[in-house]
Amino acid sequence: MPATETTSQPALKIRGLNKDFILGGRRVRVPVLHEIDLTVSRGQFISIVGGSGCGKSTLLRIIGGLDNSHSGTVELDGEPIRGPGLERGLVFQEPRLFPWLTVTENIAFGLAGSKQEKREQVEHLLRLVGLAGFASAYPHQLSGGMAQRAAIARAIINRPEILLMDEPFGALDAFTRIQMQEGILNIWRNEGATVVLVTHDIEEAIFLGDRVLVMSNRPGTIRATYEVPISRPRDRNGPDFVELRRHIYGEFFAQSETPFAYTI
Repeated sequence: MPATETTSQPALKIRGLNKDFILGGRRVRVPVLHEIDLTVSRGQFISIVGGSGCGKSTLLRIIGGLDNSHSGTVELDGEPIRGPGLERGLVFQEPRLFPWLTVTENIAFGLAGSKQEKREQVEHLLRLVGLAGFASAYPHQLSGGMAQRAAIARAIINRPEILLMDEPFGALDAFTRIQMQEGILNIWRNEGATVVLVTHDIEEAIFLGDRVLVMSNRPGTIRATYEVPISRPRDRNGPDFVELRRHIYGEFFAQSETPFAYTI
């Protein structure tokens, strides 16, 4: 299914999600997420923005099956998420490539199938992420943006239903970041996955997402949801884009006790 053809059938459904951290020897309980309700339709691109420590990365880890110590329900296609699975691809803030493997070997790591099938799939993804000329390179020979492209290719090699991205472009320079944003839209259109992106960057959230979810201070809740009714390709300086960005910034500052309570 093309990524632009979303359906009303939910791919991801979260109800009543609560998460606490237990800290230190005195076992202090710190609420991190509170009563999260979220429905994501198949093929949608969802952006989640929030300040540092609001629990947005924890929410992504729970969806990815990396954290099961919570209450509430988290379901993908009607099935409870109880652990990691190939139907969910994860991209972290840093590439996390194996330094002793080439780009091709990193992307193919864990991929099932014959040698011919693997080669064809990897070659397709290398072209898709713009690394066709670097198949034999090692991670230390790549720029930051190239390494992150390899990490994205590895995350989608098994054609996951949902791609989870945790600040994937946060460490990149401004120009590379814009290129990577364009690249992930191209991947989304070609691969047809549902995408949930966590970011501090409000402009990035609007540029990429069909919806932008704003999380509150800890314990994190979904404070506001903004539809993005702007056709793609989106003009970051267009009046609709600027107006939506102004509203979302206002939502951030409305909940901040000081002008510097959030990194946005």
